[in-house]
Amino acid sequence: MHGLGNQYIFINCFDVKLEEKELSLLAVEVSDIYTGIGSDGLILMGPSDVADLQMRIFNKDGSEAKNCGNGLRCVAKYAYDYNLISKKVMTIETLGGIVQATVHPDDAGSVLLVTVDMGKPRFQAEQIPVTGVSQEGPIVGEKIEVDSENHEMTVVSMGNPHAIFFVDDIEDAPLMTLGPKVEKHERFPESVNVEFVQQVSGDELHFRVWERGSGVTQACGTGACAAVVASVLNGLSNKGEEVQVHLAGGDLYITWDERDHVWMKGPAETICEGTYYRKNQRK
Repeated sequence: MHGLGNQYIFINCFDVKLEEKELSLLAVEVSDIYTGIGSDGLILMGPSDVADLQMRIFNKDGSEAKNCGNGLRCVAKYAYDYNLISKKVMTIETLGGIVQATVHPDDAGSVLLVTVDMGKPRFQAEQIPVTGVSQEGPIVGEKIEVDSENHEMTVVSMGNPHAIFFVDDIEDAPLMTLGPKVEKHERFPESVNVEFVQQVSGDELHFRVWERGSGVTQACGTGACAAVVASVLNGLSNKGEEVQVHLAGGDLYITWDERDHVWMKGPAETICEGTYYRKNQRK
């Protein structure tokens, strides 16, 4: 399945039992475009004791992520389309917390759009986490040194960490050069997702992302949410107003409301389905 080109392999763990010790290796195997199916990672859907269902996310390098906005929309679509959950409003447990998702089925009953309450952004350095911060409260205009040059960033957590850099032209954003260096920078002990944003107007922005553990992807839902929060914090957008975010894979619509919750609306699509046989399990 994919959300704006951010594609994952999804496994229904209501039906399949997987060994915990094998999950990271399995994520690497299925994500390899040369020897596997090819994807940005692996997402598992299963039962939860605290929500309607649980979602676990593994990046293509095998590391486990705390949250994934595009993955959340796909999980909600799958759960509704395949009758795992019969209601249109559901709760999904992630390592980053419990989120609420609302599906919008078409006349035929198939889900095309999903709205997700991504919860409240987090700004405290220890919550993100980030070290060496020179200010209290929201981290805005914070300088980070890379290759002896200082760059200004806004740092936000949406259940996972994001470093946002504003640029004049998204086509010139240093995605492939600055992105991986900030991801692994010593100031981010758990590494970080890196976003580049060009502000078009108060309700529109361009967005590109270097995701930790995956590299360049077509879209990042939590990153788009963090970018809009950063835009508001920098006085470029207004709280309570919807912002259209142009990602490489398409558009998301993000609102940071007056209750401090961030809402994300966007598509989710199924690519294909089937059975995956691991090499050592072939008969």
